[in-house]
Amino acid sequence: MSLTTTEISSGSALSASDLQRARRRRRPPVVTGMLLGLLCLLFLSPFIWMTMSVTKPTDIAFRNPPVLWDYEPSLQAFVDLWETTYFADYLVNTLVVAVVSTLIALVIGIPAAYALSRFPSYISALLLVIALVFRSLPRFAVVLPMYDISRALGIYDTTFALAIALVAINQPFTIWLLRNFFAEIPKELDEAAMIDGCTRIGILRRVMIPLMGPGIVTAGIFVFLFAFQEYLTAVVLTDSSSKTVPVFIATQLGQNLPMLQQAGAASILLTFPVVIIAFVAQKYLVAGLSDGSVKG
Repeated sequence: MSLTTTEISSGSALSASDLQRARRRRRPPVVTGMLLGLLCLLFLSPFIWMTMSVTKPTDIAFRNPPVLWDYEPSLQAFVDLWETTYFADYLVNTLVVAVVSTLIALVIGIPAAYALSRFPSYISALLLVIALVFRSLPRFAVVLPMYDISRALGIYDTTFALAIALVAINQPFTIWLLRNFFAEIPKELDEAAMIDGCTRIGILRRVMIPLMGPGIVTAGIFVFLFAFQEYLTAVVLTDSSSKTVPVFIATQLGQNLPMLQQAGAASILLTFPVVIIAFVAQKYLVAGLSDGSVKG
């Protein structure tokens, strides 16, 4: 039975109108968008206030009541930060510690996570629980013994000691995250590779790591962020030569007004890389969850 041209046209019109109504229903309401915008503005208000205070001249930056708009923006605080302090050295220390601790954590965490995902047993479960308990301990319970050990070994106030300490602190998180990614990859791939003559190390190097690219990048980014922003471990294990940016910012607080502005400038310079990396981490986290497994 064939349809007439009028019936087809009527059906097409109804389908188009239904599609338009469905699209309107999917659009977020204006009120919801405004509320979300206000919420974002509320969360960003401390950073916005700090940015305004840093770009004000020193004589009006801390006036009471504050001056909001009637001033000429200035970047003198950033210039003074680079010229009158050792901020460049502290930034280099921070980057070195973050990069070294991230690389070591991945080198240890990748094979450990692969073994724990492929050989489930009571020992594997116990190791994962111990790692979780260690991660949950108060930071002082972990850092103070590290301070004594670094003193005894003569490596106190070095970037190496701080990087190793951060590896120990962040390693449980790395193993847990990577293990979840490995667990999403079917074990049949291991069996197929072993039939072709691969050893376990060969499987890890030739099969698993290429498939785990997004997951490895995700874990590396998060571990890097943890190390880049770490304060307590850095303030305990460093003194002067290996001081990091978070420790430097804390030492500027409670000083005179120009030093407070320098602390704000250092906070902004520390925040921008974290924000950028956080967006990249979100992207790779989604990619890792979708591409970290093999779909048949």
